Amino acid sequence: MAELVFVGCYTGDAGNGTGITTLSRSPSGSLREVASLPLESPSWLVRHPSLPVLYAANETTDGSVTALAISPSGELSVIGTAETGGAHPCHLAVTPDGRFLLCANYTGGSVAVFSLSDSGELAARTALVRHSGTGPVADRQEAAHVHMAVPSPDGSVVSAVDLGTDEIRSYTLTSSGGLEPLAVSSLPPGTGPRQLVRRPGTDLAYVVGELAGTLITVREKSPGAFEVVASTPSTLSSVKPNLVAHLELADSRLYVSNRGPDCVTEFALDDAAAVADQPCGANPRHFALVDGTCYVAAQSEDAITAFTLTASGEAELRYHPTGSPTFVLPVSLP
Repeated sequence: MAELVFVGCYTGDAGNGTGITTLSRSPSGSLREVASLPLESPSWLVRHPSLPVLYAANETTDGSVTALAISPSGELSVIGTAETGGAHPCHLAVTPDGRFLLCANYTGGSVAVFSLSDSGELAARTALVRHSGTGPVADRQEAAHVHMAVPSPDGSVVSAVDLGTDEIRSYTLTSSGGLEPLAVSSLPPGTGPRQLVRRPGTDLAYVVGELAGTLITVREKSPGAFEVVASTPSTLSSVKPNLVAHLELADSRLYVSNRGPDCVTEFALDDAAAVADQPCGANPRHFALVDGTCYVAAQSEDAITAFTLTASGEAELRYHPTGSPTFVLPVSLP
């Protein structure tokens, strides 16, 4: 089985990456570059749940998404592109049944839905919903900024996290790929919510506040409707400013990347209490946990950094150079 890591990045004026870089991952966790595909700012990647197809958000002012086929050897080839209907798409998700691709347009302040063919190709844009509103942080919340659109476990509800309006706006996803308003949940002013992750088997979910530097526990009291249960700082560090980036849930732990303190913080899941900060390189954005190793897209370090998960949070940091990385996607190929 081939163990690969696909890395997205910023290119052109936004960064010094080249596109999607393919790395081979050894049993020891080390990385080796094996291929690179030029592509414009593929800042977020997601794999189809059942097909050898990858989708990349091209985070540009025009806004597009690219579908790519993954060959048995791990090589990527473009099979289609589509406009997202909004500027700077920054997050993608595929519904569990593989029928629809969800896209969050950050600067565009909108959510787009694309229907997917049986082979995973982009068939058509079936919905585009624009948000409006502001928040108290004038330079970041002057307008709606959708940072994530995530499907519920059964794929029937789409919850859009809006950094600009301090809201989670949920929609019913229709069988034809439409979005019907379902619920609006408010978060503390100035939170700047960036991501939401549900805790499987419970009615709890977690939201990271990019602007407030917080990890918020919420309860989904009805499908798509959330209420705040608790809030805690997203790191043990006192370094400011702190722009929270990515959130991962793994087993009995939560992990959050913090830009400013430049660390990945581990939380005990049951009480959402911070356990340890692990240094991880400058400007950590997305990260992925694989077989006890954390791989971090350290954007300003121009490297993927890696460390072994430890109880102390003081693991040795390893570096693999790559330009302006923003996303790390581990993939196992038969």
